[in-house]
Amino acid sequence: MKNILCLFVLLVTFQSFSQVKILSWNIENFGKSKTESQLDFIANTVRDYDIIVVQEVVAGYGGAQAVAKLAGVLNKKGSKWDYRISDPTSGSSYKKERYAFIWKINKVQLKGNTWLEKKYGLQIDREPYFASFEIGKKTITVVNFHAITKSKQPETEIKYFKFLPQQYPNLNLIFAGDYNCPQSHTVFNPLKKMGYSPVFQNQKTTLKQKCKGETCLASEFDNIFYSTNSLSHLNSGVILFYKKFNSLKEARKISDHIPVWLEFSVK
Repeated sequence: MKNILCLFVLLVTFQSFSQVKILSWNIENFGKSKTESQLDFIANTVRDYDIIVVQEVVAGYGGAQAVAKLAGVLNKKGSKWDYRISDPTSGSSYKKERYAFIWKINKVQLKGNTWLEKKYGLQIDREPYFASFEIGKKTITVVNFHAITKSKQPETEIKYFKFLPQQYPNLNLIFAGDYNCPQSHTVFNPLKKMGYSPVFQNQKTTLKQKCKGETCLASEFDNIFYSTNSLSHLNSGVILFYKKFNSLKEARKISDHIPVWLEFSVK
């Protein structure tokens, strides 16, 4: 009986470590403009997840510091976290930004260095940011991305994503971020044909300027794409953080996007 109990505890422990929650969030203008109370709100929103994928970190002074402060706030809430911040993206035509990864060190381990994908630096304004994480004895690589705005035709950038699985055939890629483009767009078809599935369909993720009745979300821009061949989708959802504010105007001081998340296990 004792052996069975030990085996059960080991199995539950193994399962809990092999199940990981990844959250992606475009935190608008994430930098020195965020107050301590706003950073605390953000930390409370993301604290139950294991890998936090952040877009729209300010490239200039204050962006990297805001990520470090957020990790510091998270470290005071019961778990130990580490983080990496990208260099500023290379595109000059629009708006340089940084990306960030923040993760619980008891759930996943960073493997190797993080990197901005330079191969398509001329074609992609804010080139994606990669990080590989060990989960038990298996590894995933998260591709963090923020496309140019809808008016600038983000599909002209996203079309290069179909080359990334071939470029990194040994990596188990997860694409997460703000595509400024719905997953139903034909530009995602090549990835879908390779076995990459969007976590969300018909899920709007950006905030309107004002709610119209109960309708507060505007566009279907943020998503996570994962390989159905190598990952099992366990659970997923979005966080309607704006409901904790009296108005969308107040909520938008945090961000004009809601977080999206996926709980998965590696096959």
